[in-house]
Amino acid sequence: MRALIQRVRHASVVVEGETIGEIGPGLLILICAMQGDTETEADTLAAKIAKLRIFKDEAGKMNRSVKDIGGAALIVSQFTLAADTSRGNRPGFSTAAAPDEGRRLYEYFTDRVKAEGIVTANGSFGADMAVSLLNDGPVTIWMES
Repeated sequence: MRALIQRVRHASVVVEGETIGEIGPGLLILICAMQGDTETEADTLAAKIAKLRIFKDEAGKMNRSVKDIGGAALIVSQFTLAADTSRGNRPGFSTAAAPDEGRRLYEYFTDRVKAEGIVTANGSFGADMAVSLLNDGPVTIWMES
């Protein structure tokens, strides 16, 4: 699985004019299941993200996790993280998981993040979404399992 994680002051996702997910301080997690991914990759990534120390402590050092600060996670599926730009000008997405498997792993990943004790909000798999955020830092981290 691939994830792009952003430390945010707040984030929201809108589908067809309706806000379907929003959080205050925490993480915006853009997630993509890749071909061959299983629950193992989702488990590993969820656990690592939950413990990722990218929030400031009293000394201003990145020493706290989203759990430590009582933050939330907005989890949005984004198959374009599988983009292959090695040839031509049009990205290819053949390495992304098939839609049914991608949805299943997205939902599984979301459940695993919740199981880590993090309050979550979600986008809508496969929908045309408008994602808004205020990146804090900015802190943006790329992760793969």
